[in-house]
Amino acid sequence: MDITIMNYQHPSLTIDSKRVSYSDPCFVIAEACDNHMGDIHVAMDMIRLAKLAGADAIKFQHHIPDEEMLPDVPMSTNFDEPLYDFLKKNALSFEDHAKLKAYSDQIGIIYLCTPFSLAAAIELSKLDLPAYKIGSGEMTDIPSLVRIAELGKPLIISTGMSTFDEIERTYRSLSNRSIPISLLNCVSEYPPLYSDINLNVIPKMIEKFSKSVIGHSDHTPDLYTSFAAVTLGARIIEKHVIIDKRTPGPDQSVSIDFQELASLVSGIRKIEAASGSVKKVHKKEEEIRRWAFRSIVSVVDINDGDLINDSMIWSKRPGTGIPSYLMDQVVGKTAKRKIPKNTLIAFTDIE
Repeated sequence: MDITIMNYQHPSLTIDSKRVSYSDPCFVIAEACDNHMGDIHVAMDMIRLAKLAGADAIKFQHHIPDEEMLPDVPMSTNFDEPLYDFLKKNALSFEDHAKLKAYSDQIGIIYLCTPFSLAAAIELSKLDLPAYKIGSGEMTDIPSLVRIAELGKPLIISTGMSTFDEIERTYRSLSNRSIPISLLNCVSEYPPLYSDINLNVIPKMIEKFSKSVIGHSDHTPDLYTSFAAVTLGARIIEKHVIIDKRTPGPDQSVSIDFQELASLVSGIRKIEAASGSVKKVHKKEEEIRRWAFRSIVSVVDINDGDLINDSMIWSKRPGTGIPSYLMDQVVGKTAKRKIPKNTLIAFTDIE
């Protein structure tokens, strides 16, 4: 893998046993969000399916509703009921998270979680998670972020709904602390307009926030922008997942199923394998090159002693004779023998 990045600080972070940097494979997070609808058995199925799909991590959300919001928070169009009420019914408990992490450890996939309050982060610290994922809504909450950073784990921070100045403020507040951070390009629309995604922000973030590994949190209902983000340098891809797209919920319209997740992981690995920067004749090309390139061929019968002009010869396959780019070195030469029509010409045939 060789994806060229404008990278001055060579930042990296380690999530469990996986190193994430601009020279390592892209880290793929399956964002389970609240698509389990409060059912821990569904959540466990999501963990298993994410592992089978090849994701590096499965991520859930830890909500303590009374710590993160007032009961009458305004609704956005992706909710059919007030968010406070939805979370009261469907949020996983800390005990649920403990069981889900244990299951993730058992089957070999990294367990991540988003704390939506400082209290939630402190609870999650008991599980010794390898990193905390911070949602876009908390990106500007500097007091909470500073306290969460003191828990000593890497922070992966989405940047939806934010300006460069706001991201810069958070970056300055965290980048000189003892924990590594990653910033994820993101548009917090459910689902977003493609014209709002602005993927070319990713290289700008790589240059501007050089101490942070840049990734992309994608809310589109398909895979195209995630693939494009990888080619632009994103080293973390976060994608919402759901077992059945008919399941109602606030993240339904931005979620892919697990078959699509497998296609996403496979596609990213193919893009990485294809992202080298060396131009050479490869081993598998050599055999094709022999027949596919053009050589100089007689297009009429040429007699011994004829002065060869450009009406007597042209280029045809295979490429095993005099290369066609040397035609000027053949025109004007004299044939040393009879050369039948449609014959590869050799330098020994002319003088």
